[in-house]
Amino acid sequence: MTYASGRVIHDADSHVMETRTWLDPYIEPEFVGKLQPVLGEQPGRIDKIVDEARRRRTDPEADAKAALHPIAGPKGWIAYGAFEPSERTKVIDGFGFASQLVFPTAGLGPMKAAPDEPTKYAAARAYNRAIGAFCAHDPRLIAVAYVPLDNVPFALEATHAALAAGCRAVMFSNGAPGDRSPGHPALDPFWQLLSDRDVPFMLHIGQGTMTQPLPFRNNGRERAPDLHGGGENLRFCDYPMLWIAPQIFLTAMIYDGVFMRFPKLRGGVIESAAGWVPEFLRALDHGRRSFGRTDPYLQQLDLLPSEYLRRAVKFTPFPNEDVGRMIRDGGPELFMFSSDYPHPEGTSDPLGKFASSLESLDASIQDRFFRANFEEMLGSQLQSVRVAPGAEVAATLA
Repeated sequence: MTYASGRVIHDADSHVMETRTWLDPYIEPEFVGKLQPVLGEQPGRIDKIVDEARRRRTDPEADAKAALHPIAGPKGWIAYGAFEPSERTKVIDGFGFASQLVFPTAGLGPMKAAPDEPTKYAAARAYNRAIGAFCAHDPRLIAVAYVPLDNVPFALEATHAALAAGCRAVMFSNGAPGDRSPGHPALDPFWQLLSDRDVPFMLHIGQGTMTQPLPFRNNGRERAPDLHGGGENLRFCDYPMLWIAPQIFLTAMIYDGVFMRFPKLRGGVIESAAGWVPEFLRALDHGRRSFGRTDPYLQQLDLLPSEYLRRAVKFTPFPNEDVGRMIRDGGPELFMFSSDYPHPEGTSDPLGKFASSLESLDASIQDRFFRANFEEMLGSQLQSVRVAPGAEVAATLA
């Protein structure tokens, strides 16, 4: 019996936990030595955890124990399948998921630390080759590339290279691409490329995510630790900011006509909560009614703002959100399952938490959440997958 229990489930959010040397085989020769190592310049606590996970592979008993029920086991770099592809295949076998999107954890660090634009894009290309290689051994693993959009010619080159490396979705920052809107005509060749190749875009917590403004942190108290006790992740006052950047980004995509010009374009907003989505759609439509009498750009739109998003975008709730209520409020076509494995935010039983909030809804609506909405988002990038015995799905990866 798999974790999916015979149900067809696609996982819209998982991660690789990159090691210090994870990018090294994929860095172009002229940039060797110019990129900051993954995990920073000096070995530290995470390197020790990675070494412990590697030693486990030499102990059959420890290996079998770690593989037994990983969703409820240790998370992060010590998790089973965190950075070892063969282990991740065993994880997917045990989960019984039909497919799983794979996002970065620390692998974008060298790109963020790059001293100039050529080095930044070289780091992105190395990351995309690495994530493509991590997923290449198992057709159920879907590599998500990362492409900075600041320089459009460089972004187009990086996207072509990422697709050639086996990536099947493209992620970028939630923030503005450089000093312009994502709806600026200069970016149309990028949206055209995704549309023509039937490749979904991804907005994910991380790059461009907004946090509590600095003055509000000046409260006369020592800053509290984050959820995991580190120094760089989210805290309570950051949590309500998670969905601000995606809202700004998607509003620009609507108002500047991107979704109208490219009706085949689609994507996902991942790990940014989702309880806000129904009210956001209502607010967009209300805004069009309020400003549409005088705004010529709103008058040019051929659909309601909410209709563009219903057609183009899917969202992943957190396991502790009431997804049943979201669906009743916003509709069944908007939301998807995700595990966030092996990040601890996914909890020890995301499937159980989601299923509990969905149990009063029709089976066909539940199937949209666990399967069909993901398949709509991936489109031709998802043609068939190998699934657990007893589960059937009409596709295998191209």
